[in-house]
Amino acid sequence: QVQLVDSGGGMVQAGGSLRLSCAASGLTFSTYSMGWFRQAPGKEREFVATISWSGGSPYYADSVKGRFTISRDNAKNTVYLQMNSLQPEDTAVYYCAADRVRVTTTRARYWGQGTQVTVSS
Repeated sequence: QVQLVDSGGGMVQAGGSLRLSCAASGLTFSTYSMGWFRQAPGKEREFVATISWSGGSPYYADSVKGRFTISRDNAKNTVYLQMNSLQPEDTAVYYCAADRVRVTTTRARYWGQGTQVTVSS
């Protein structure tokens, strides 16, 4: 049974930082592309960042480019999202996702349960 467990969310002031983690089990983690998405109240879930199975080819949404960094540790079956210079518009529930193909859409096969990020002004 595949399980993705998101953690690391919380409340932070504008300009602050958080690091999200997503721990995977039940799959051969090093063969999966991983991604992060977010969903704000009343909005659709949107792509944030993705990384290939090897840790290469990171790709970001324009809204987070230069502020967020995706990384992974295949020895720990974990993917991370370092979020710096957070702004109120970054407030959302953040979800990790996994798939054999590049994870850039909500059609990804496996999903975490989400972790809330709230940025106050």
